[in-house]
Amino acid sequence: MQTRLVTATAWAATLAATLASLPAQAATPVRPPTAEHGWVTSTLRHMSLEQKVGQLFATYVYGGDAVDPSATDRAANLAAFGVETPAEVIERYHLGGVCYFSWSHNLDSPRQIATLSNGLQRAARGDGAKGRVPLLISTDQEQGAVVRMPSPAAQFPGSMALGAGRSARDARTAAEVTGRELRAVGIRQPYAPIADVNVNPGNPVIGVRSFGADPTLVADLTAAQVTGFQDRAGVTAVAKHFPGHGDTATDSHTGLPVINHSRAEWDRIDAPPFKRAIRAGVDTIMTAHIVVPALDPSGDPATLSPTILTGVLRGELGFRGVIVTDALNMAGVRAKYGDERVPVLALKAGADQLLMPPNLALARDAVLRAVATGELTERRIDESVRRILGVKYRQGLARSPLVDVEKAVRTVGAPEHLAAVTEVTDPTLTAVRNDAGVLPLPHADRSVLITGWDSAAFAPVATVAAGFTARGARTTARPATLPSDATIAATASQAAGHDLTVVLVNKAWDTAVTDPRATQQRLVAALLGTGKPVVVVAVRDPYDIAHLPGVTTYLATYSYTRAAMDALVSALHGELSPSGRLPVTIPTAEGAGSVLYPYGHGLSW
Repeated sequence: MQTRLVTATAWAATLAATLASLPAQAATPVRPPTAEHGWVTSTLRHMSLEQKVGQLFATYVYGGDAVDPSATDRAANLAAFGVETPAEVIERYHLGGVCYFSWSHNLDSPRQIATLSNGLQRAARGDGAKGRVPLLISTDQEQGAVVRMPSPAAQFPGSMALGAGRSARDARTAAEVTGRELRAVGIRQPYAPIADVNVNPGNPVIGVRSFGADPTLVADLTAAQVTGFQDRAGVTAVAKHFPGHGDTATDSHTGLPVINHSRAEWDRIDAPPFKRAIRAGVDTIMTAHIVVPALDPSGDPATLSPTILTGVLRGELGFRGVIVTDALNMAGVRAKYGDERVPVLALKAGADQLLMPPNLALARDAVLRAVATGELTERRIDESVRRILGVKYRQGLARSPLVDVEKAVRTVGAPEHLAAVTEVTDPTLTAVRNDAGVLPLPHADRSVLITGWDSAAFAPVATVAAGFTARGARTTARPATLPSDATIAATASQAAGHDLTVVLVNKAWDTAVTDPRATQQRLVAALLGTGKPVVVVAVRDPYDIAHLPGVTTYLATYSYTRAAMDALVSALHGELSPSGRLPVTIPTAEGAGSVLYPYGHGLSW
C-alpha cells in the first residue's frame, strides 16, 4: 500500500534525524583509559573477597519491585536464595549482575522495569560504602524468536529475517533501537547478537536465532549489531555462543551437544563471526555448553575448557573482554560435573561472569572454598573482576547507575522506533514458492480463512485476518496451534467453504519435540485436500516446506511479530514486493545433501 510505505519512510527519516542528533554513547562520554583504570583499581582495592566473588555472578531474582514484590515472588526468592526481596538477594550475595525474565516477573511495563532497575541499583550501591558497585543488568533481547521486553517495546523480526534482508545497515538499526530502549529502562547488557552459523537445518536450539548459514553474512551482520548496540546505543553487546552452536541436533538446555567440525571447518564456518565481533570491539562473548573435539579432545564442554576459552578465544583470537558463561542451570554444562564444581571449573577455564547457577549459595561458596584451598588464587578472581568493572565503567554505571523513569516511558515504543521496525522488517519477507500463480492476490471480494499456529503474545492469526478484512475480504480467523484430529477435520471442512486459506506453521519439521504428532503437517495436508487455494506461511524456520508435500504457495517470515504479519499481508496483496532471499539452504525431507531450495533463493512480484 503506497500510503503505508510513504508513512514508514517519513518515520524513518525522523528516526535518522533523531539518532544523528544524539551522542554515540547516549549521555555516557568516552573517558580516557587512565580514568577507567583508576576507578577499577580503586574500587577493587576496597572490595572484600566475598564482594569480589559476588561480582562474578549474574542471576535472576523474582519480582517486579526491588523491595516490595508480591507474596508469590517473596516465597520464590526465599526458596531460591534464602531471602524474600530482590534487594536482599543483591545485598546478601553482592551480585554483580541480574538477568530479567518474564517468568520471574521482572518485565511488565517500561515504568515498572525502570523502577525495578533503579531499586536494584540502589540495593547494589547501598549507602555508597567502599567496595559496593552497581549492577550490570541483562536480558535476552535477541528479537524474533527470543524476546523479553513486552509491548510497547519495538519488536524486530530477529536474526534470520535480517539475514534474509541482507542489510548490515538494517541489522545495525535493529540493534541500535533495541539497545536504546533497553538502556532507557536500565538494562545495559542484551545477550545478543547471535554469532552462530546455522548450517544444520535440524538444529533445535538456534535455527532462526542465527543470521543464516553463510559465515561471511553472519560475520557482517554480527559486526553490524555489535556497532549498533555498543557504539550507537551505549549498551554492552554479547556475541554468542562461542565456539559456535550452529551445527548441532542436540539442545544444550537438555543435553550435551557434540560439534564434529574439523579444525579447518571450524576456522572456515564457526570462527569468522566471532573474529569480526572482536574486531568490532565487542565487550562480551558468551560460551556454549558444547563439546568440540577438534578444539579440545577432553570431552569437556567449551564453558569448562581452558583450551577453548583461554587457548583459542583469548590466545588465538586475542579477545580481552568479559567471557560470560551460558546459563549454568542448563543440562549441557551439568552433564559431566556436579553443580559445586562447575563454577570453579568455568573460572579455571577462563570465564569471568557466571550466569544463573542452579544453586547460587552452593556456587558462591564453592568459589570461596576454591580460593581458600588454593585451587583458585585471589589474583585470578581479581582478573575477572577487573574486566567486569571495566565494562561497568564504560557503561557509565560508576557515575550514573539510575535511569530517568519518565524518559524510559517516552523512549520505549517511541513512534520513530516503531517506524524503524517496519522499515527493517519489510525487506525480509521471502517468497519461496508460487507455482500455482496464486500471488499476488487480485483486489476482489473473496472469503478467506486464516488458521494455523498462533501466539498469545502476538496473535498472528488475528493480525493477518484483520489485514485481509481491512482490504475488503470476508475473513474468518481460526487459530489451530498443534490441533487435535477433530480440530483438523473441522478446520478443513471450514476451509472447503472459503475461496482461500492462509495457514501459519511454526517448526512443522520438528516432530521430535515441537510437534511430535505432526499435527501441523496433517493440518496442511487436510487443507490441500479441499482443492481450494492454500497459502502456507512459515512464521519461524523456513525449512518447513520440505515436510509439507503438495504445497504450491509458500512464504517465510522468520518471525510472527506484528510487523512481520503486516508485511506478509501487504505482499500477499501486491502492495509490497517480496525482496528477502533465503539466508540458508532448504534441504529435501530426505536430507543427505539434497537441496530443495538453495541459499539465496527468493521470488518477487
